[in-house]
Amino acid sequence: MIQVELAGLKLKNPMMNASGVLSVSSATLIEGAKYAGAVVTKSIGKDERPGNPNPTVVWYEAGVLNAMGLPNPGIHGFIPEIREYLASVKDTPLICSIFASTPEGFAELAKIAEDAGVHAIELNLSCPHEKGVGMEIGSSPDHVREITSAVKKVCRVPVFVKLTPNTDNIVKLASAAEDAKADGIVAINTLRAMHIDIWFRRPVLASESGIGGLSGPAILPVGVRCVYEIYEAVDIPVVGAGGVSKWEDAVEYILAGASAVQVGTALLGGNWQLIPSMCERIEEYMKKEGINDFKDLVGAAHKA
Repeated sequence: MIQVELAGLKLKNPMMNASGVLSVSSATLIEGAKYAGAVVTKSIGKDERPGNPNPTVVWYEAGVLNAMGLPNPGIHGFIPEIREYLASVKDTPLICSIFASTPEGFAELAKIAEDAGVHAIELNLSCPHEKGVGMEIGSSPDHVREITSAVKKVCRVPVFVKLTPNTDNIVKLASAAEDAKADGIVAINTLRAMHIDIWFRRPVLASESGIGGLSGPAILPVGVRCVYEIYEAVDIPVVGAGGVSKWEDAVEYILAGASAVQVGTALLGGNWQLIPSMCERIEEYMKKEGINDFKDLVGAAHKA
């Protein structure tokens, strides 16, 4: 078993789920904790949010396009889920993903989540399709710095900043997060994308703009590139995310500099068993390559 320490968190393996629809309830998070090194909640805001009307999801061979609209029960509505998880699981850290529109809003949510007992916070500064949150505020290094700093002032648990690839320079965003004392970076979130129905001659997704976020295998090379660049620029750990569907994808991220890897689209349907299967194959790969310490694999592509 590949045990990992990530910003002070002890993980039984380097794999976790990406924040998303699979992680909105304690039941799914508890199930995931049987397999993952850590589990990440759905992005939670201050108030209950129904999300966008359907259609919100389009499936492709190479991925999924979605504009869910950040549906969630609100932080106070989610606290019972946090408590139920913590009462049932003792060996798998719970990372709470949060979103807001201001530094003060992020700080308030982070403090409430920390007081509820979560082990770490993930700042969603990268949702590609909702006004006033996500990448709209996370595309500015100054905003990333201000939000991260505000959260770090009120939180003792590790704080990870999830960055958008929809920017001209993701390294500047990562550096701003590090300047503000972030404990780690998560890269990447989904890519802005659109699908048009040629018969109705209009965008399929029901979001106001018709734009959603593309996930799945199609974005793997983008995520690997982002992690590679960030790893060279910062000293805090990086978590790779985006397009992981098999063990080789996870190894790519690790070689690029990821200390842990998130899986999203490939877990839809509750296929949590994919995680231990990936971990087993990564261990076999390390043995075959004569690598005894997982740390020697992290960032190895930079030393080749």
